[in-house]
Amino acid sequence: QLQLVESGGGLVQPGGSLRLSCAASGFTLDSYAIGWFRQAPGKEREGVSCIRRNGGSTNVADSVKGRFAISRDNAKNTAYLQMNNLKPEDTAVYYCAAEPLPLFSLCVLDGKKYGYWGQGTQVTVSS
Repeated sequence: QLQLVESGGGLVQPGGSLRLSCAASGFTLDSYAIGWFRQAPGKEREGVSCIRRNGGSTNVADSVKGRFAISRDNAKNTAYLQMNNLKPEDTAVYYCAAEPLPLFSLCVLDGKKYGYWGQGTQVTVSS
């Protein structure tokens, strides 16, 4: 059974950092592009960042550029989202998603392009 499990969320003060993890089971992550998405209450889902299969190219939303970084460790079957200088507006449920793509295909920040999703992890930025 293909499964993605996010972890690492929590409550953090503005300016703080968190690292989210996305662990895959039931399949090998190296055949999949990975995306991180978030959804705040009352708002539409937003693409945050994505990384293609070999990690050589990433895509980052303007709202988090310079603060968030996506990475992956295919040997550990895990992807990460490092979030620095967090702001209250970053508060949301964060989801990782995966989609099989050809090796050199670029990833996109469109949730409709991803077929596999985790259950989400809550990130709250508040003093």
